[in-house]
Amino acid sequence: MKTSKKILSAILLTTSMLSAQTLVTVNGTQITQSDVDSALMNATQGRFNQVPQEKQIEFRRQVLEQLVAKELIYSDAKNIGVLKSKEFSEEYKKVQEKVKKEIAVQIWQKKQLDKVKVSEKESKKYYNDNKGEFKEQDSVHARHILVKTQEEANALLKDLKLKGKALKEKFIALAKEKSVGPSGPKGGDLGYFAKGQMVPAFNDKVFSMEVGTVSDAVKTQFGYHIIYLEDKKAAKNLSFKEVKSFIDQRLQLEKFKVAMAETMKKLQAKAIIK
Repeated sequence: MKTSKKILSAILLTTSMLSAQTLVTVNGTQITQSDVDSALMNATQGRFNQVPQEKQIEFRRQVLEQLVAKELIYSDAKNIGVLKSKEFSEEYKKVQEKVKKEIAVQIWQKKQLDKVKVSEKESKKYYNDNKGEFKEQDSVHARHILVKTQEEANALLKDLKLKGKALKEKFIALAKEKSVGPSGPKGGDLGYFAKGQMVPAFNDKVFSMEVGTVSDAVKTQFGYHIIYLEDKKAAKNLSFKEVKSFIDQRLQLEKFKVAMAETMKKLQAKAIIK
């Protein structure tokens, strides 16, 4: 199979599987789903899940191609003796020394952080003083079928003049068969999302729908969407139990910053700094 076809198959796989599945093997080295996910998170500073789903498949393709290219270059570098060269040895030692310091600093910081404790009383006080922070917005659980033209959308709508369970099952089947969006293999499932996360036309339509119904064709810059609304959740105030871990982490970090400032003063006082 050609490399481009292998990469395309791997990309399609990533839209439907969430495991450490091997996507591509390059000269015996496996590139996994986890490798791609890690690279995507690093490239987007941990915000990949906030990228519109219609763009995620393109990002996955680019990252997978980059990982394949890196393995090809590394393999050739070994073959031509780069790893045995003096230049490589010198640069590798520099990197090793830098990494040694970075790891030591990280472990030291973690040990200092672990010393910082937050009491239940402190967490509850923060919660009671800042309840406005802990509100969950209106959200919906929707599916969609994305096609390129309004004619295609209208044709599909004719097959969706159903109700109840039959409508949902038919919608899922058509999404898997006809949708050109990355959620197609999952029956068009977009999961839960809050207001403002989708493009305006899609957002306005889905939040005006009733559960268990299908929309007319909705035009966006990506094409024409048919939306099925699976569930709605009203805005609510989150309980202390639901947000306690978040509050604990925030207060721990605040205390840690104060403690670190004091620790650094002590270390500087003992150090010889010229």
